[in-house]
Amino acid sequence: MALVLLLLAASFAGCTGQQTTTTPATAAATAAPTAAPTPAAEPQKELLIATTTSLYDTKLLDMLQPMFEKQYNVKLKITSQGTGKAIELAKKGDADVLLVHSPSQELAFVKDGYGINRRSFASNSFIIVGPENDPAGIKGMTPEKAFSTLLIKGTNKTAGVAFVSRGDGSGTHTAEKGVWSAAKFNYSTQVQKSGTWYVEAGKGMGETLQMANEKGAYVLTDEGTYLAYQKDLAIKPLITQGASLLNIYSVMTVYNDKQPADKIQMANNFVNFLIDPATQAEIGKFGVDKYGKALFIPMSVTVPDAKAGYVGDHTSPATDVKPPAAPAAAATAAAAATTAAAK
Repeated sequence: MALVLLLLAASFAGCTGQQTTTTPATAAATAAPTAAPTPAAEPQKELLIATTTSLYDTKLLDMLQPMFEKQYNVKLKITSQGTGKAIELAKKGDADVLLVHSPSQELAFVKDGYGINRRSFASNSFIIVGPENDPAGIKGMTPEKAFSTLLIKGTNKTAGVAFVSRGDGSGTHTAEKGVWSAAKFNYSTQVQKSGTWYVEAGKGMGETLQMANEKGAYVLTDEGTYLAYQKDLAIKPLITQGASLLNIYSVMTVYNDKQPADKIQMANNFVNFLIDPATQAEIGKFGVDKYGKALFIPMSVTVPDAKAGYVGDHTSPATDVKPPAAPAAAATAAAAATTAAAK
């Protein structure tokens, strides 16, 4: 009996002490599944835009910016200054897009190889504003006659006659010099520094308007910026018509040989965004609810009659990624290709 009990006890101990061995395959099958790595979110790209103060002061870009950013998942960084300074910034490669309103300077910028895909997208008018009592008596004159009158009365020290100029190489300043030229005056020798009546502000359009208002002076401004500031101004529009007062806004992709291809493509996207029918419709409505009229006329509504080349293409998509070859360079390349083929 003792022997039987001993054998039973040994058998029981052997069964309860048995261990289960887990194979690698079994471990893999029973282990918790590992989550697949989440790809890192792609950093939001930036697009640098150099623009004129009038597009900034009117808040047009404030309206357009979120529309573009949402559509392309890109962050716009906008710097506003006079057209001349904006162009210099772009020439240095510190901007991806140029958005200004000085056709003569824009055409030179493109011709020199700094810009591609110039497209005009809107227009409005420059206007001459001044004191409501109009001490120079220019109301209703042509822009050229008004400037001639202001110069004569200003240099003769007629009471209350003063003119504030942007004086900063901006598109507005360029337009002002164009009116002086049309009035048969040499700006640098006959107007600039012709007396205390003529003041060069060296400021943006909004600040120049405020300075003219404080001085009770005359000033040339784009209509959009005037409307945006009019509630704080005592000076009033006196001359609103004249071919020399046409104001055309254009956009172009900045080009240099260090510009990354993706930046050029995104800049082209912005150019195409501005001439897209949906965006043009938004531009045509901008300001109506607040000022009773649109601040800008989109090219889809009216294409102004201007000097040849001043109104850029406004329908063709921006597709160029580099400037077209200069005629001489193209001819040289063609001749070289012909010579090589002959050999």
